[in-house]
Amino acid sequence: MKKITEIVRELALPVVEENGCTLWDVEYVREAGQWYLRLYIDKEGGVNILDCEAISRRVSDLLDEADPIAESYIFEVASAGAERALKRPGDFAQFMGSPVTLKTYKARDGRKEFAGDLAAYDDGAVEITVGGQRLRFEKDEIALVRLRCDF
Repeated sequence: MKKITEIVRELALPVVEENGCTLWDVEYVREAGQWYLRLYIDKEGGVNILDCEAISRRVSDLLDEADPIAESYIFEVASAGAERALKRPGDFAQFMGSPVTLKTYKARDGRKEFAGDLAAYDDGAVEITVGGQRLRFEKDEIALVRLRCDF
């Protein structure tokens, strides 16, 4: 049986692409007692509110028709953002060398957050360069890796 996020990805992908965008991620999470279904989109030059609105309207109709989710939920379409999470191997490949923030489940050397440049990705393990030193984190250590913007 397919996961809800996989079903929604299949429904949404053609609509997102017709609108000149790419589908970055689909998220179905429970927050404060309420379910949220979120599509994160991206586009060369950036996503605007009109992109989100057009995709939201069309995908909402498709979701109503297919009805893949039994419980009530809030549906949102948003930009993947400048500090987006990296999840799939392709995400890591696309942003190799970019500044990232990596968060761990357990403290290492007294901290759980590391800022550096993405240096390698190997089957879930991530390497970042921090101050000239290369650090490797195994898949089961990593809570989150996201792009980092320094202003």
